[in-house]
Amino acid sequence: MKNKDDTAEPGGLTRRELLGSSAALLIGASVPVQALTLQGTPTWKPLDNVAVAPVDTEAEWQFFTEEEAATVEAIVERLIPEDDLSMSGKDAGCAIFIDRQLASAYGGFERLYMHGPFQDGRPEQGDQSALTPQQRYRLGLGSLNDYCRHEHNAAFAELSGDQRDQILSQLEQNDIQLDDIDTLLFFEIVLQNTMEGFFADPLYGGNRDMVSWKMLGFPGARYDYRNYVERHNEDLRFEPVSIGGRSDWQTQG
Repeated sequence: MKNKDDTAEPGGLTRRELLGSSAALLIGASVPVQALTLQGTPTWKPLDNVAVAPVDTEAEWQFFTEEEAATVEAIVERLIPEDDLSMSGKDAGCAIFIDRQLASAYGGFERLYMHGPFQDGRPEQGDQSALTPQQRYRLGLGSLNDYCRHEHNAAFAELSGDQRDQILSQLEQNDIQLDDIDTLLFFEIVLQNTMEGFFADPLYGGNRDMVSWKMLGFPGARYDYRNYVERHNEDLRFEPVSIGGRSDWQTQG
């Protein structure tokens, strides 16, 4: 006569087998586990496992034409002007950062769904434009220079600082209607990318000499703060460190 503990549904465990496996798990769980405690600073080096190549800031423009590059440099120089706190956006490499980003996957929105229908959305729905960043810059910079030549007989980069400030202010207030692109769509992406270039890791081409990090007192991509977490209200006078692990990235890069 078969014991009821040995009966099972086809393909399943019998009760005896189930009880046996459960007992084995309990025995295994009672065996003490020896934990490994790390002492000192781990011997870890930045980018050991993921090689991130810094952009070549000395190379030719990768996306912009010469006129477009001059226009962007003139824009970022006024959006972040030189003062007692930092160098200008142009000197900090913001235009180089934008150029290299536009030449990358970001420029074509390669990681976004870019098929229609394209409709005006609510503010919380974000950007609904069919234009990629590359298209926005190409159309926007061309339209901006057309406007400047029509109104001032000169390209944007050839205007005085005060004239450029006035035009940028008008773009921000949507007081100028560019021919081939929505004015705010163009201004907002240039402003956003300029700020990204100024504050991002210098690995990506901007923030030359980590100027913005030094201005803010940001220590950068340091690995370990365990020795400092209890030191409150103290200026530790850290030199910022880039993702590449160097505090002098642009000086030697």
